[in-house]
Amino acid sequence: MSRIRAGIFQSDGAGLSPKQRFAGLANAIADQQLDLVVCPELFMSGYNVGSDLHNLAEPADGAFARAVADLARQTGTAICYGYPERDDQTVYNSALVVSCAGKPVANHRKLAIPPGFEEDFFAPGNQLTHFELGGVKCALVICYDVEFPEIVRAACVAGAEVVIVPTALGAQWDQVAHRVVPARAFENGCYALYANHAGIEGDITYAGASCIVGPDGRDVVRAGDGPQLISANLEASRVAVARQRLPYFADLATLQSRLGWKTGKL
Repeated sequence: MSRIRAGIFQSDGAGLSPKQRFAGLANAIADQQLDLVVCPELFMSGYNVGSDLHNLAEPADGAFARAVADLARQTGTAICYGYPERDDQTVYNSALVVSCAGKPVANHRKLAIPPGFEEDFFAPGNQLTHFELGGVKCALVICYDVEFPEIVRAACVAGAEVVIVPTALGAQWDQVAHRVVPARAFENGCYALYANHAGIEGDITYAGASCIVGPDGRDVVRAGDGPQLISANLEASRVAVARQRLPYFADLATLQSRLGWKTGKL
């Protein structure tokens, strides 16, 4: 049976430098013996920081990534964090996963850019992102991506048992954390790891409410509205049980055939 111990670092979103954010993460995961920790969207730079989204942008092998790799090796913990990724003249809203050996294993560029300031700073990505950790198959999406059932379904049809979602969710959208994310877990029989900021950053008050949701759509653990680390065991066997009990994928194929639907690929 494949099992990993996963944590979510719901970090303070307000007015911190990358060095301060990194120090907070290092302190939070010390001696926790996690296999994986997930940090929020644009964790490295902050989300609501205006031109710093470009000023602090770095490539996937930049200075912050190297520091995270060292921390991953020291703690034996794979680390997922959001950052503004610079690729030549283009900047993406990205999330990087570094293995416990300090090696990059996945880099996701946000697919769905929401209306608002993100459109002024980021280009969209164009592909799904998968990786494997401890025998568990994972997919990585960012914030608004998870609000499209088609994206999560495509990731799970392609094999994902765990969907990881760094986010920057404001308090006025808290129904996403409490209703949409559990629905995605339930309708795909997968774990959902939803990692948000806490506190206030500029004119955004973050919802907190980071959560690990089981394949039955029920919370395994959920954070409040302040900075904290939450964790839980993820067991691939629970995914298999959920998908056997509610065979959505097999029944979807039957419906597509019966109704003449075309299976789209993202």
